[in-house]
Amino acid sequence: MCNCGNKRTELAGTPSSKLSNQIFEPQKRSMWPEVYFEYIGKTAMTVTGNISGKQYRFNNPGDKQMVDYRDASGMMKVPVLKRVFK
Repeated sequence: MCNCGNKRTELAGTPSSKLSNQIFEPQKRSMWPEVYFEYIGKTAMTVTGNISGKQYRFNNPGDKQMVDYRDASGMMKVPVLKRVFK
């Protein structure tokens, strides 16, 4: 068997092989954007997301909720909800 001038041992010490042994932590950022809505009505209100089916409860005026990004376009059609940026 040929070892080609010890090339295999030389390559074993390169930084690229050392990187493959490191464990990388997953990113803590969300894959999808966070979308928030503020309730500007006068009483409490519950809204059901048209895509996710999740219920969002706004207990009082000024209440803010994070909404599934898929439900955001439907929420923008509700007159007493306003999109806010955190």
